[in-house]
Amino acid sequence: MFVYSGMPAPAGVDLVRAGAERSVAALVGSGPEGGAGLLEYFARVPDPRSRRGIRHRLASVLGLCQGAVLAGCVSLEEIIDWISHADQEVLSAMGVWRAASGLCVAPHPDTVERLLAALDAQQLADVAGAVSAEGAGLGAVAYPVAGPVLQDAIAADGKAVRGAVGADGMIPYLLAAATHGESVVIAERLIGPKTNEVPELLPLLRDLNTRVPLAGRVITVDAGLTARSIAQGIAGELGAHYVMAIKANSKRLYAEVCALDFDTRSVDAQTGDVGHGRREKRTIKVMDAPEHIKALYPHVRQVFLIDRYVTRKVRKRRKNSRKHTTVVINSYISQVGVTSMTAREAGPEQLMAYVRGHWGIENKIHWVRDVTFREDASQVRTRARPRIMATLRNLAIGLIRQSGHAKIAATIRALKHDHGLLLHVLGLGPSPQTTT
Repeated sequence: MFVYSGMPAPAGVDLVRAGAERSVAALVGSGPEGGAGLLEYFARVPDPRSRRGIRHRLASVLGLCQGAVLAGCVSLEEIIDWISHADQEVLSAMGVWRAASGLCVAPHPDTVERLLAALDAQQLADVAGAVSAEGAGLGAVAYPVAGPVLQDAIAADGKAVRGAVGADGMIPYLLAAATHGESVVIAERLIGPKTNEVPELLPLLRDLNTRVPLAGRVITVDAGLTARSIAQGIAGELGAHYVMAIKANSKRLYAEVCALDFDTRSVDAQTGDVGHGRREKRTIKVMDAPEHIKALYPHVRQVFLIDRYVTRKVRKRRKNSRKHTTVVINSYISQVGVTSMTAREAGPEQLMAYVRGHWGIENKIHWVRDVTFREDASQVRTRARPRIMATLRNLAIGLIRQSGHAKIAATIRALKHDHGLLLHVLGLGPSPQTTT
């Protein structure tokens, strides 16, 4: 039994001692797929501190920061305050330093702040991506395929961290790769001040390829990343496939594809959705790429046209009146694109699914960071901290989804008050449903 100042241990210390055993198991334990645990992954991030006088391991501090973000903390001050008031169960699970009494001691606020300022943000992003990739179970894919089938797909897109300011005085811009479906970020890279997304995408994918084999997978990008060098790198160097949207920034390719005779072709596939006050129909027309398109763009095998028809009802108030009228608004958008997959590898239904799945990185990640975590309003502005905060938010979204929870905001509200659920999402405790 623990001894506290010569007296018997206070109530609850036995619970702390039991938690200590769980924390040791978590440090060397396994994740949901039988791999490394979260704290073991965090332990791979190099510690920028001098070894002398260290009380709290870097993995423990990062684990607490991740727990604070999962609990809804959106600013550095909120994270530090949450860590300072964390209970013994959470501190024990994170493996923090213990006093002579046996009680866990939270890291000092200055320790947390200095660590986040000195940490290598890219190394933390790589570790966070590895955690999400393991949780997604991304292994080698089977290819070539005998017929059209939906392969594992990865979307690439960038986002500005608007609340931050880089060393050059510019707003930092992060390029990320995320899975389709669950939409979890598995790779991240900072865009330099004198470049853009295009030159940085292939280095991002090459680094990702060392952890997740990309051969046979499908990479989807929007029109801003449609470039010959990227198409050659994805299909030629990495052995993957691409699905690319085309707009006027690729002038010649856009003009040649738009000039193809799509009008005389019948619709190959269509889908429909009803929700959020609107009715939407999508149609796709696909054709094999003509020879002059193949000569213009590397590895292209098919071209497609997607038409989107949206009907929505809007209530408007009449001028100088309290009465409202319902107005039906119809809109139409068309989009052309290219892919390196043949008709045997991807049919119209698969191509439509890839194009729609790509926007998960916008709707399920970037939008959540902006609205739920209020990233654009963040006051964390300088050094590596804004990027570290973005990485912790990305990982929080992935941990919530991979633990079986689809509603991010509602789950965060529950995590704020349920420490058992919080430790379960972090992979440091059993499911609350099975706890006796």
